[in-house]
Amino acid sequence: MWTEKLQVQGPYNFDLVLERLSLDPLQLVDFTNRTVKVPLYIEKEPIVLQVQAIGNIEEPSFIIKGHSEEYKSKAIERLKKIFHWHQPLEGVSRHFRESDLREIFEEHRGTAIVLDFDYYSCLVKCIIHQQLNLSFAHTLTERFVKTFGYQIEGAWFYPTPETVAQLQIEQLRAIQFSGRKAEYVIGLSEQIIQGHLNLDIMEKLSDQEVMETLIKIRGIGRWTAENFLLFGLGRPNLFPKADIGIQNALKLLYGLPQKPTQEEMETYSVKWAPYLSYASLYLWRSIEKRSEKK
Repeated sequence: MWTEKLQVQGPYNFDLVLERLSLDPLQLVDFTNRTVKVPLYIEKEPIVLQVQAIGNIEEPSFIIKGHSEEYKSKAIERLKKIFHWHQPLEGVSRHFRESDLREIFEEHRGTAIVLDFDYYSCLVKCIIHQQLNLSFAHTLTERFVKTFGYQIEGAWFYPTPETVAQLQIEQLRAIQFSGRKAEYVIGLSEQIIQGHLNLDIMEKLSDQEVMETLIKIRGIGRWTAENFLLFGLGRPNLFPKADIGIQNALKLLYGLPQKPTQEEMETYSVKWAPYLSYASLYLWRSIEKRSEKK
């Protein structure tokens, strides 16, 4: 086993990161030891890393542990992007200090956008979560992964596209997928293994090119594509206006009698660019915390 220590520029609140990760029952989070196990594919090989926070918000540092020396360097580089260690958050925090979101940003200061651990699982999760409340979305995703995926060192890996492409719609309906959602997930997997969709090149494409590529696939609309851009690729300036969570957060923030219109959301968000993705995250976080307190 290898061990590596990383120092990151603050502010960075890993405890709040763990808090948000723990909303997903598939995440192996240990609050006492401030750790999470991260299942990754490096050169198509499944590996598991443990990330442990040993610093504080202003001087964050981490201990990374893994088994395979062969993939150590690439795995650490992937972790840096997943946990947003590659770019300091201070500039983001400063940007929102004079905005309508300043109180939310102060409450959740140092919360980073944490990416899904690989592109395929991100897209599958986005499809599963379509038009579902968050609680059942997590339940359905957990059933899917624990039925068709696999575990290494306690960490759950999503089933591969090859596995999912071989499934029958009835197998997914048995765990409460709708017939249409089952078709979408299987169809996406078939597109990948047949070579019609290459997720590995997405990082090199513009936001618009990614959108245009993904929405051609049955079952993927603007909401799903935007969430992939945000939580798969980590693009900094995404504001999914069709997202119900963001709409509810804005309704609460501004004391609106009903959810804001698309035009109102556009007006509110003008000054939040070029960090709209962080505005989205902190708005989500504001209502997640509210629901946790109930």
